[in-house]
Amino acid sequence: MSASSTSAAAPATTPPPRRHALGSAGLRRVNLALFLAGCATFAMLYTTQTLLPQLSDAFHLTPSQASWSVSVATGALALAVIPVSMLSERWGRTRVMTVSVFSAALLGVLAAFAPDFGTLVALRTLQGVALAGLPATAMAYLSEEVEGTSLGAAMGLYVAGNSIGGMGGRLVTGLASDLGGWRTALLTIGVVALLCAIAFRLLVPASRNFRPTPDGNRAAVSALRTHLADPTLRRLYLLGMLFMAAFGTIYNYLGYRLLAEPFGLPEAVVGAVFVIYLAGTASSAFTGRVVGRIGHRRTLWAAAAVTSLGALLTLPDHLALIVPGLVILTIGFFAGHTAASAAVGLRATTGRAQASALYIAAYYLGSSLGGPLGGVAFHTMAWPGAVLFVLVVCAAATVAATRLKSPADRPFPARNARNGRRGPAQAI
Repeated sequence: MSASSTSAAAPATTPPPRRHALGSAGLRRVNLALFLAGCATFAMLYTTQTLLPQLSDAFHLTPSQASWSVSVATGALALAVIPVSMLSERWGRTRVMTVSVFSAALLGVLAAFAPDFGTLVALRTLQGVALAGLPATAMAYLSEEVEGTSLGAAMGLYVAGNSIGGMGGRLVTGLASDLGGWRTALLTIGVVALLCAIAFRLLVPASRNFRPTPDGNRAAVSALRTHLADPTLRRLYLLGMLFMAAFGTIYNYLGYRLLAEPFGLPEAVVGAVFVIYLAGTASSAFTGRVVGRIGHRRTLWAAAAVTSLGALLTLPDHLALIVPGLVILTIGFFAGHTAASAAVGLRATTGRAQASALYIAAYYLGSSLGGPLGGVAFHTMAWPGAVLFVLVVCAAATVAATRLKSPADRPFPARNARNGRRGPAQAI
């Protein structure tokens, strides 16, 4: 047999599947699909936050008791996000995301018909588990399917969908509840989320680079243990939990205050307060530049101080002070969240997916635990109690940031990368 015939008989090497690149129809479909899924997910997650005063009236609950409708969803998401991320290693990203969004939307529709608060809490718990599928899987899907030069923009659009969903869901909920009550509000969000789920399924391209890893769970568990053994990562997880506890407390119980005298605002106007989220979203990008100049530790100190200042400004019964106070508090929270979550990615040199999943779990546990505890303070001492709770939590965050390793406190100029030395940002 000749050399040429041997060569012709040799199997051809299959090139790896192409990833979606900037300007391609595939990337446009990916971006729109994940944007809609993010909107639906985070609209549903906090859909009862604006409705807490109505739930208190309907079921004769204290503010702290009503807040469980929010806390069980965020707590269930926090507990489920790591197991679901492991599940996606076997089942695939698109399958997990599709099941997640559809099941959460259907549970949201059912919640509108809950006959009592216990049933509502049970449905919200299941919804939280279902919602874990998107944050646990979306970023892995983007990393596998999108070309490196386009990945940053795709991630940014997905995060924007999360933010817009969280804000828009509260706005729609406030308007719908003002027109038809809390059941109408839940039904509206559930139907909108179901439409987003259908659009997501029709738009999202099938995974081309996903490879099942049946043995990957053992490595994931090992990475989780390694990260939990790292005191710096533990403090960063604690910081995410504390910032979210402070933020969730203010926004959980703000509606009670603004609906009551001396304000007496309608539900739609109270829901519109969540437009303030835009200030926090904008501050996230600015925070990255601040960290680059003064380091993570000082940024976290500043974030805790700004959050505290914003909370203090909400004490007087004057909207002219409450609204700027909420803007300042929101900026402080987003700055702290951005700095802590970014530091996790820099600290974890291996198993970054597991490190991020642990941060997400701690972050949502902050909402789950902080809401009821802040509610007890609010129920006991009215609004000053909620503000005092926030000040105590921010003080704890300041202490936690103080104990971060010193390199996190130093700026990390780009010249370190050019001369080959490891910059302080990577050393935290």
